[in-house]
Amino acid sequence: MFTLSKSIDIAASPHRVWEVLTDTAAYPEWNSFMTELSGELRVGSRLAVTIEPPGGRTQRFTPTVTDLEPERHLAWLGRLLVPGLFDGAHSFELEPLGDDSTRFTQSERFTGLLVLPLRGMLRSTGDGFAAMNSALASRAES
Repeated sequence: MFTLSKSIDIAASPHRVWEVLTDTAAYPEWNSFMTELSGELRVGSRLAVTIEPPGGRTQRFTPTVTDLEPERHLAWLGRLLVPGLFDGAHSFELEPLGDDSTRFTQSERFTGLLVLPLRGMLRSTGDGFAAMNSALASRAES
């Protein structure tokens, strides 16, 4: 197992951060890491996601939404071919900070047989999380 997690404090309400996060059609305007996210944000639905990690290859996958709590939490599970080979449980957490700001955390827990051999490649994904979080903050704060 390997986990990546990046957090940022955003000077905007959870409502505003959620609004930007879930306006997936606008991702190409501001999100250089997750350049496509399409599909219905509903538990059980399949999404089409394209990521472009800094210094890495473009990757496309079709995860399934596993959890959704508006203005608090969104999660999905992606798999490579079969369960247990290379699975990624991705989540976005929004924590209200009480001063009309939000702590936003993006994380992913990778499990499966290919995690160890691909661990080096996953580090650039962490850089992508940080870039996306920063861009989300800029957009939500404007």
